[in-house]
Amino acid sequence: ARNGIVGDTADDIYLRIEAFANFGFAESHAQSFGLLVYASAWLRLHYPAAFLVGLLRAQPMGFYSPATLVADARRHGVRALRPDILRSGWQPGLEQAAGTGPTGPTGSPACLAHDQPPVGPYDRDAHFDCDDHRRDGALVVRLGLADVKGIGEKVAKAIVAERDRSGDFTDLANLVRRTGLITTQLESLAAAGAFESLGLTMREALWAAGDAAQDREEYLEGSMVTVQPPLFSMPSSIDVLTADLWATGISPTDHPMRYVREALGSRGVLSAADLKIAESGRRVEVGGVVTHRQRPATASGITFMNLEDETGLTNVICSVGVWNRYRRVARDASAMIVRGILERSAEGVTNLLADRLEVLPITQQTVSRDFR
Repeated sequence: ARNGIVGDTADDIYLRIEAFANFGFAESHAQSFGLLVYASAWLRLHYPAAFLVGLLRAQPMGFYSPATLVADARRHGVRALRPDILRSGWQPGLEQAAGTGPTGPTGSPACLAHDQPPVGPYDRDAHFDCDDHRRDGALVVRLGLADVKGIGEKVAKAIVAERDRSGDFTDLANLVRRTGLITTQLESLAAAGAFESLGLTMREALWAAGDAAQDREEYLEGSMVTVQPPLFSMPSSIDVLTADLWATGISPTDHPMRYVREALGSRGVLSAADLKIAESGRRVEVGGVVTHRQRPATASGITFMNLEDETGLTNVICSVGVWNRYRRVARDASAMIVRGILERSAEGVTNLLADRLEVLPITQQTVSRDFR
């Protein structure tokens, strides 16, 4: 009005602004989100180890748990290592890979060129190798001490600060005298494999934790009575997996589905990798650990689930009818076998339209992120 815009002209302008507001936010939001997706995809392709560390440091966030993020990164060539009392920071970090591998940038230098060749039509059969593009192939991800059960950020920071101030810990008793850790914390670190750099296997460290926790600063050093450990057998791979999932919720090297794959294969249950070449439109069965369940308000009651196995992730779509029929399994099962119709788009996006859900018993306890 101060600028002389009144009456019908002002009303017309206001109606136009009001009409644009219905989709203007979505448009600007899409542009902003598109930039984030592009930058994230570029980092994930060229610096996947650093990208994984960034995601792990930003937890809790998004759909995917740290275990799923680590498993996906492993399938794309990234090595993750267990927490280590001498090497880990309080958060996950990067370190030089041991051995005779590369020490500098890897992959093709052309990936960093400002001008890139035009992107052609999508070809799902085209050759692709992560190592051709990865620039941080000389680095591995080291999990942090704060992620170990019962440790947390405050204690982990205190451990790292003491190590930086007075040098490496020499044994469990030395660690206790300098940091005040208690038995349960030592046991959690032992189960996570954090004492291997001190020359202790997981079982040896678990055995020694109770005695070491008594050797505190207020007592005369070396005066505690200890019991010589027996000669332990090496833990099996499933023992290590179970300990990893209990201590940190992450297995850097393994997956629970690997131990039921033979039984599932004899039944004809497909893996996530099998779905990439299975015929679209077929009724198939897929098994996996449930990583999350989501029911968006705009989905008319449809529930979306992800199943994860040792080869990848499977998108599962549950109609209202299927969810209600198998409600108990759908809501409570940590792992399941899903039967349904396989759907695949021209771009290779694969979904399973579920028509039956069945509990899949597994030994390890896993946690899904549901309806967040």
